[in-house]
Amino acid sequence: MNLMWRYAKKYKNYIFLNFLCVFSFILIELGLPTLLARIIDKGLVPKDFEVVKTTSVWMLAVCFAGLIGLILLAFCGSKISTSVIRDMRDDVFAKIQEFSHEEYDDFGISYLITATTNDAFQVMTFMQMMLRMGMVTPLMFIASFVMIIYKSPSLSVSVILAVPFLLMGVILIGKFSAPLSEAQQKGLDNINTNLRENLTGLRVIRAFINEKFQEGRFEKINKIYSETSKKLFKLMAVPQPGFSFIFNIILAIVIWFGASQINLGQLQVGELVAFIEYIFHALFSFMLFATVFMMYPRAAVSAHRIERILERVPRVTENINGITESKTHGYITFENVTFAYPGNSDEPILRDVSFSAKPGETVAFIGSTGSGKSTLIQLIPRFYDVTKGRIIIDGEDIRDYNLSFLRQKIGFIPQKALLFTGTISENIRYGKHDATQEEIESASKTAQAFDFINQKPDKFNEFLAEGGSNMSGGQKQRLSIARAIVKKPDIYIFDDSFSALDYQTDVKLRTALNSITKESTVLIVAQRVSTIMNADKILVLNEGNVVAEGTHRELLKTCDIYYDIASSQLTKEELE
Repeated sequence: MNLMWRYAKKYKNYIFLNFLCVFSFILIELGLPTLLARIIDKGLVPKDFEVVKTTSVWMLAVCFAGLIGLILLAFCGSKISTSVIRDMRDDVFAKIQEFSHEEYDDFGISYLITATTNDAFQVMTFMQMMLRMGMVTPLMFIASFVMIIYKSPSLSVSVILAVPFLLMGVILIGKFSAPLSEAQQKGLDNINTNLRENLTGLRVIRAFINEKFQEGRFEKINKIYSETSKKLFKLMAVPQPGFSFIFNIILAIVIWFGASQINLGQLQVGELVAFIEYIFHALFSFMLFATVFMMYPRAAVSAHRIERILERVPRVTENINGITESKTHGYITFENVTFAYPGNSDEPILRDVSFSAKPGETVAFIGSTGSGKSTLIQLIPRFYDVTKGRIIIDGEDIRDYNLSFLRQKIGFIPQKALLFTGTISENIRYGKHDATQEEIESASKTAQAFDFINQKPDKFNEFLAEGGSNMSGGQKQRLSIARAIVKKPDIYIFDDSFSALDYQTDVKLRTALNSITKESTVLIVAQRVSTIMNADKILVLNEGNVVAEGTHRELLKTCDIYYDIASSQLTKEELE
């Protein structure tokens, strides 16, 4: 409730109007039985049709006013709930943008998607119910109860005796529904995870003819979710027939004793009709409030999941007051850097890594799979923070920089090329939003993408599908490289970004890069020795340690690990 109120209080005017509509609705709903009683007792029984006509006009006016009240109530409820969820989703999305990779690893992508979509929807549904029924029903119940006691204290005993049983039922259902709601949302997380993996890995699944296996996995997860949902919905279905049963019993008792009192002249027919209407409003209001109350555990679970995201303090922060200018551009120094993924501090991925790089220099990293190459370069733009040691760029610890300014210095090309839905031009301009068409074309030429772009029907306006799925792996890599080039950064980081290119394109691209990176620092992670042979400095990593450093020729003579890698890829002539 705190989360919902924190957002709802921004719309105080609508809440106030909603509250006025609630009061007017209650007065109208309870006024109609009173007017009906007057028609019966003062008009129909004594056959005074003037009273019938006058009171009927008042009833029509009350009904019309009630219609306006209901419309305004629905409008206010919808306006507040949709606005709150819009703001909440915006804040969740903005918060997710602040997360480092550690937070993504901790929450999981499926959790974040479910929280932004389904959990937010659950909160919105509850807020709508709360604003339309949660405010009306308690006040309606109290007002109806007062009218019941006022009209006939003796008949009200049957209603008073039923209330404890109703309360007990509501509390028990609310208690049992909370863990089921939490399990249901976790089940939805699992479904999202499985579905995401299935859609992402569709080619692998088909290549290994594992469609049936995947169907079995999904069926198992879906069955667990279905069983949990069934239990929850069965529990939520109990109140309505239970309330109807209790209401009918009370109604029968009231009519029985009411008829006796009419016979004795202690009660009038109109008063009995009004009394029954008051009972209906009281019990029906209680049932609706119970429905809202039973929805609360489910909404509370969803709100807690959203709040968990909003309250999470990212380990890597923006550092708003950090450094936003530097005298030099592109100088990098690693000083005894040790890094372990959060929760695995006993097993560092990198140990005491030290090296330096300067503008105009190309530094390459090579090693076996799992040696820590990609992890090392991900520390530079602060995707993670170092565990020990420090990374210095242009004379300052990277943690002292404003994060946006730091990343503005870096052109990062990830191992897996990722493109966004939109045109080729928009994807390249993602590196620099105000890039001109000439800059875009120049970057694409350097990245060896210009020719294949011009072969497309719409050229730079060619529309890319989700993730660039209508492009080949090599084309996606070249567009990713063009996106970094157009930015003209101080530091280029290539995380095995040439792996999908053929050797001829690889050579052309690296030759073209040399001409535009003369004043920049270039860091390359590669598996191909041919890609890094001309690097000014090559660092060989093995199990998180830098075991050798030097040029290609030097390492062939001094490092067995490097020689083994090179000999598996190069000819004898190239090794000499």
